[in-house]
Amino acid sequence: MRSVPWLLHRLRDQDVYAKVDNAGALVADRDGRVEVVYKAIAGAKVYRAGGRNLTRVGGAAVEIEVGEPAPEKAAAGPGAGAKPKPIPDKTGKAAAAAAPADAIHVWTDGACTGNPGPAGVGVVIVNGAQTKEISEYLGHGTNNIAELTAILRGLQAIGAADQKRAVLVYSDSSYSIGLLSQNWKAKANVELVGEIRAVCKQFADLRFVKVLGHSGVELNERTDELARQAVSGRGR
Repeated sequence: MRSVPWLLHRLRDQDVYAKVDNAGALVADRDGRVEVVYKAIAGAKVYRAGGRNLTRVGGAAVEIEVGEPAPEKAAAGPGAGAKPKPIPDKTGKAAAAAAPADAIHVWTDGACTGNPGPAGVGVVIVNGAQTKEISEYLGHGTNNIAELTAILRGLQAIGAADQKRAVLVYSDSSYSIGLLSQNWKAKANVELVGEIRAVCKQFADLRFVKVLGHSGVELNERTDELARQAVSGRGR
């Protein structure tokens, strides 16, 4: 392992530690990408992010003995690198019935007017008798960015203790599910996909369920409504 200085930065909506030099400046490669880790622990896996997307949070640099670089094509998976396979299920009912009784169900959808254009996400998290809804305006983006970000927001809303339970993520986006569970290579939105893959690795049992969109599936329709409300409200 190699010990180098790292400074706390913000990458989108997540705290990361970015590699810096002795003066505290980001160390970027010729493509402008900087090595980052998501946890300040020995052996942390190293990812890469565009330097322009990193915002310094503050504080002193810390020494971290990091581990190996994350494979560029690595798929997100539960636990020790296992790859979750997508579950094709038009309504999600079969997947839900087959899940453990204490599983958390995360329904996600993204909306975009114009593609690219104003974009938003909708998320419904069902955790036993508790239901949490997220409706967030993203600004200018594409439909694929909205779909991916909806999944990210849903996973980020699950606390560390609950990451040990089975978590089912429902999406009508074949693009998102392919990238996150079938080892598709990201040709666009590379940093966003890398961020989600890193978050996915925090879960012990993560399953992606492909549902049919705009077909009357209750929670899929609800997440679509939340995403469109976010766009129409423009963050209000």
